[in-house]
Amino acid sequence: MSEPLTEELLGDLLEAPSLDRFMSEHDLGTRTLSDYLNQMLAEKGLERAAVVRMANLNETFGYQIFKGARRPSRNKVLQIAFAMALTLRETNRALEAAGVSSLYSKDRRDAIIIFCIDRGCSLQKVNEELYRFGEETVC
Repeated sequence: MSEPLTEELLGDLLEAPSLDRFMSEHDLGTRTLSDYLNQMLAEKGLERAAVVRMANLNETFGYQIFKGARRPSRNKVLQIAFAMALTLRETNRALEAAGVSSLYSKDRRDAIIIFCIDRGCSLQKVNEELYRFGEETVC
């Protein structure tokens, strides 16, 4: 199930006959990171074990993130996003669900990460680019 864009939600909100109706028709702000990551696994046909391995996460810690038992740092969410080949929109939704800041193109480090996401780079490649520009790597 694809989520509506912010612009689509705004249109729905402004066209809604009442706030109660809009709120009952839209599930806003209740999704956990675990829910979102598992939804992405299903949509992309990925296996959790493969994603945890590709994200260079400790197996136990990775499984705890997917089960909702651990709250990961922003970098850990980015590691998972690269391992799952998430789009920029999907990555920002994962970051938001984790309660950390979204990627921001005016931030130098984030701009490099955004560029790499857009180009479909691997986790290794984004780390190489971050290192090359003197920025903190994702992992």
